[in-house]
Amino acid sequence: MARFFNGKEIELLAPAGTFDIFTAVVESGCDAVYFGGPVLNMRMMRKGYNLSHEEIIEALAMAHKLDKKVYITVNNLFSEDDVEEARAYLQFLDEARPDALIVQDMAVLELIREMGLTVPIHASVMMNVHNLEMIYALRELGVSRVVTSREMDLQTAKLLGQKSGMELEYFVHGDMCSVHGANCYFSSQVFGMSSNRGKCMKPCRWDYRIKRDGYVFPAEYPLAVKDMFMYEHLPELIESGITSFKIEGRMRDKEFMVSLVNSYSDAIDRYIEDPIGFDRTVDTKELYKNRKRDFSTAYAFGKPGLANINRRYEGTGKFYSTGKVFSTPTAERELSESRVLELRGRLAQAGKAPVAAPELAVRVNNMAQARLVIEMGADSLYLPGDVFEPDRPFTKQDIKELGAIKGQTKLYLGLPRMMNELHFNQYDHLLNGERLPIDGLMITNLGAVRRYRAAGYPMIGDANLNVYNHLSAGLYAGMGLEKLTVSPEMTMEHFAAFTSRCDLPLEVVVHGTPALMYMEHDLYENTEVMEPIAEEDNLYVSNDVLVLKTDKGENPVYRDQYGRCHLLFSKELCYLPMLKEMSGLGIASFRIEGATYSTEELRAIITAYQAAISSADQQKDLLGGLTPVYAGFTLGSLQFN
Repeated sequence: MARFFNGKEIELLAPAGTFDIFTAVVESGCDAVYFGGPVLNMRMMRKGYNLSHEEIIEALAMAHKLDKKVYITVNNLFSEDDVEEARAYLQFLDEARPDALIVQDMAVLELIREMGLTVPIHASVMMNVHNLEMIYALRELGVSRVVTSREMDLQTAKLLGQKSGMELEYFVHGDMCSVHGANCYFSSQVFGMSSNRGKCMKPCRWDYRIKRDGYVFPAEYPLAVKDMFMYEHLPELIESGITSFKIEGRMRDKEFMVSLVNSYSDAIDRYIEDPIGFDRTVDTKELYKNRKRDFSTAYAFGKPGLANINRRYEGTGKFYSTGKVFSTPTAERELSESRVLELRGRLAQAGKAPVAAPELAVRVNNMAQARLVIEMGADSLYLPGDVFEPDRPFTKQDIKELGAIKGQTKLYLGLPRMMNELHFNQYDHLLNGERLPIDGLMITNLGAVRRYRAAGYPMIGDANLNVYNHLSAGLYAGMGLEKLTVSPEMTMEHFAAFTSRCDLPLEVVVHGTPALMYMEHDLYENTEVMEPIAEEDNLYVSNDVLVLKTDKGENPVYRDQYGRCHLLFSKELCYLPMLKEMSGLGIASFRIEGATYSTEELRAIITAYQAAISSADQQKDLLGGLTPVYAGFTLGSLQFN
């Protein structure tokens, strides 16, 4: 089955959660179906869902008999145990011959190369593909289709598709997320359930209160976005050059999904048959009546703002697909001595040759902090590409000034977490001109690895590359990265297994308030268009910082120079009591996320870590005399097994 408009193929791609649902959906008006197998996919939370090996074989035969395609999701991050399981699973899938696998982890690309497999590969939305360089890099690694970032508008998709010639897939209907793909770590840090490993507990659906400037604002469920709805905009999707129109819904029931797919299928056929006389709204009322949440076109036509936030049925605390409670507001776990001692023992068991002199790195947000880091003799200073307001980005003159005084401290220039074509143009000009007095670049996305590997600056990988196993680490090393930051989602067992197997120098974020969520959605808009309903000061950060509050804590949200929001821990991540054991696992560098601290607070933290690193003996005082600046200390995801 195939549809064409002006010679361009159009594919309607439908989801299926079970074999029973698949048998109905494949007979509907779709051109292709995607589903997960028994392991290693992003929908592992619902018992009885996903297909067995036998069902996969049968599903492929059914689909291909109908001249329809099947894509199988192998799209979560792999632990070291998963890597071994994946070898046998990928061999099975290669022999079963689906039309493609949808993948997130770079380890899949390495395994396919290593095993000599030939199954086609599509890059999952969880790869967060958002620029041309990422598409080029993935194509060079063997990827034949890219699912675009959820925040990509159609005009950008059109540009990237035309320039790259790559097939693009775009979500057109269903459940969306307020956070950039694979940039949400909230669930893993609070529950030990990684959203990047198919086990999200949906803290974005909690009932928060927003505070800022001493006021409380009536912004219920400020992270809960509406469902995507592009039914009335199929002409624009087709004009943009999108190859595949993807419907979300592997957890949705059979009748709902078949009806939805047939509505989109009929609309596509009607448009192909008569584009001038096309009626966009034939099934709109029916789709609206059967909606799970309210509808939005999300980022398809530009940044949607507060119009993208949902109210319908929010607050039930339940998955719409199962009726079961997913989670309620939950506090970040407090660091405890018993858990620290347990972690020390486990990490010591997994130890290998310790690093003789692990380094201390500090990421800052302004020049005062940067000068302090140099003054205190930290080994590395990171200037971020995303700077929290009210500070402003580091200028070329700032970089030169710091380069002149840095002494033995290595100076790294960070890149923005998300880079569009304008950002690349700007950094090209900065890096290709006169030589900057920096020791390297902090790389934040695959596209930047490709773009700047020949620029003459050493490159290290930031945490949001989500390196979770030695295979993905090896792939990045092969592309030129000299050091990698360990995934912030590592549980204790996964951390010990990964670090003991990885030969590349590794860095761990050991202190501070890293971003739990990174989003295009501007939470500050709530405070700029709404009238406050009460007065209340922030507990731990200044009142000019927006805070998301539940009865379990307050999470500060900082906005950067691009208007993107970074939701941080309410407590401070603190691995100070375990530096010796981490060094025993070969960790080459410990990083302090210092952006939100005053210079006095940052001085105390650096002093405590320098003392712990230089001391041959474990400190008797668990925290080396360090006291929390915010709501307390936490071990984050490392406290979970």
